[in-house]
Amino acid sequence: MHILTWVALSIFALGTATAHAADQMVIATGVDPSFSQFYVAKEAGIFDKHGLDVQINTGPSGSAMVPFLINDQINAAYGSDFAGVVNHNVDPKVVAVADGTVLINWESVVGKNMDNLDGLKGKKVGIAKGTGSEIFWNGVVQKYHLNPADYTIVDIEAPEMLAAIERGDIDGFAVWEPWPTRTIMGVKGTKVLVGSEGIIQNRNFVYMNRGWIEKNRDAAERFMLSLCEANDIINNDRPKAVAMVAKFLNMPAELAAELMPKLGFDMYWHDVTLTAIEASEQLLIKQGKMKAPLDYPNYIYTDLLKKVRPDAVTLTKLTPG
Repeated sequence: MHILTWVALSIFALGTATAHAADQMVIATGVDPSFSQFYVAKEAGIFDKHGLDVQINTGPSGSAMVPFLINDQINAAYGSDFAGVVNHNVDPKVVAVADGTVLINWESVVGKNMDNLDGLKGKKVGIAKGTGSEIFWNGVVQKYHLNPADYTIVDIEAPEMLAAIERGDIDGFAVWEPWPTRTIMGVKGTKVLVGSEGIIQNRNFVYMNRGWIEKNRDAAERFMLSLCEANDIINNDRPKAVAMVAKFLNMPAELAAELMPKLGFDMYWHDVTLTAIEASEQLLIKQGKMKAPLDYPNYIYTDLLKKVRPDAVTLTKLTPG
């Protein structure tokens, strides 16, 4: 009797340990609220609920972390539309698995000791190349018919822009929040010269490595489901989401609450998302950095989202136009 009881308990313990063995994942992104689904999924315990032991690595921008998907250095990244196309061009296994965020009024051109955009002519402008910062500045140039030769572009990471403009290393910059707001709050004489409304609305996408997905399909689906549930919290319980984002980023809750309404949290695949990808593709072609047109059907990977949230995938085509 005692032996049978011991065997039964051992089998139960073994089964329980197996059931609770979490799949480990390393994901990476930047440090601003436009990547909130990653933060909320972690802080709310959603990853844990779906059997995922997730480590979030952060860098100077989401775009700077996307290259780590090459050779499976990480399992997922969250970055700009531009970063995805750039890295897919390097390694076709880097694919976009969801459109996560639309940057409604998220980017600004900030200048120091000048009244308007005209004051930036002939000056040094900070741009985080290879990110949405570059896409946005390109949109400003087109919108206001500026001559690119009139500006000295300084390649600088977003978190360094505040200190750079304060020191006088640059006279202005074009970048996303929270850096414009933090700069205006902290550096005397700085102001927003132009916002992104009416110019361009960049998007952030969730990226993964196709090879990793195929080898870890079940974990990849649970990961995508976790992001969708985090997205639900952000859209349905904003105060709760703001508190989680502020906690993860060590950001004042008041600032997080001010910034998050400037974003649209989507986690979907709609036809409208193709416009952002196409803008990135065209800029890279113009810069001579793409030898061939983007293979949209290979780049846009809808399978994961279609499995966990079929209604979120309404693409009627996989090419722009």
